[in-house]
Amino acid sequence: MSEMETEQSEQGKCGWFRCSVKEHAHGHGCGRALYGLGFLGALVYYLTTATSLLAGVLGVVRAILWPAFLVYGVLKFIGA
Repeated sequence: MSEMETEQSEQGKCGWFRCSVKEHAHGHGCGRALYGLGFLGALVYYLTTATSLLAGVLGVVRAILWPAFLVYGVLKFIGA
């Protein structure tokens, strides 16, 4: 095998240290973008309404967990 063929065959192999995220993440951008925008919006809301340091820390935690609060509220609303 020539040096060029060896290099091309090694590029096709995917070890844990060689692969980039771009090669494996297909079609996940929209969900990540939605979560990211929701996180930023929730973070801004909770931090601007915080009246103490503890409320600010709880606001950061709530901003991270906003999808869980959303699902809980919807399920509570529909009575499931």
